[in-house]
Amino acid sequence: MSRRLLVIGAHSADFVWRAGGAVAVTTAAGGEARVIALSYGERGESGELWKEPGQTVERVKELRHAEAERAAAHLGADFRCLDLGDYPLEIDAPALQRVADEIREFAPDVLLTHTTVDPFNPDHGVAGAAVDRARSLAAGAGVPSAFATVTPPALLQFEPHQPELCDFVPTTFVDITNVFEQKLAAMAEMKAQAYLQTYYAERAAHRGNHARRASGRSEVRYAEAFKRVVPQVVSEL
Repeated sequence: MSRRLLVIGAHSADFVWRAGGAVAVTTAAGGEARVIALSYGERGESGELWKEPGQTVERVKELRHAEAERAAAHLGADFRCLDLGDYPLEIDAPALQRVADEIREFAPDVLLTHTTVDPFNPDHGVAGAAVDRARSLAAGAGVPSAFATVTPPALLQFEPHQPELCDFVPTTFVDITNVFEQKLAAMAEMKAQAYLQTYYAERAAHRGNHARRASGRSEVRYAEAFKRVVPQVVSEL
């Protein structure tokens, strides 16, 4: 059965660094993946673009949207942005409803987002908490409701930049060895944050080492790490 994967990030590039491999694995297996950015990161995460003379917020948004679309295409996913603004990212009731509606509309099997703690990024924790809440609303908190609901998707947090400071301990490694070139191509599109490309390529190799040791699978060279938030329900261990 095809899987449906939804990735919701605070900024337009977040999905590439932290879950690009998982997206490509899903689509390579015949599943469907969608990426939603709550903002473009136009103010706080587009420093290279602001070096251009005469730069404007609207132009930065256009450039960031184009980068994210190309990156998502490398991974076989589609991209959309809710354009809620960044630094600070604010999620009021209407914005929360928009996020819940996106989850209802796509009805994912798996939902990926930020940790709810990130002392070095004022937007990531806000995004993680909002997605967690929106998931509960979209699923009717697991019970029948007066509005349309979806089957509760699995909720996992992707790895933050400083995992040990964000209460992040991996529970799941995804083998991205066979799609690693796609992730590299997607990361190369993010020219507004080109300095992160080497960091996350090295992190994939680092997590690949952990995945090999945890599984005994010597063929795993690259991996991404995730933390499961909602317990997994199985028929047997």
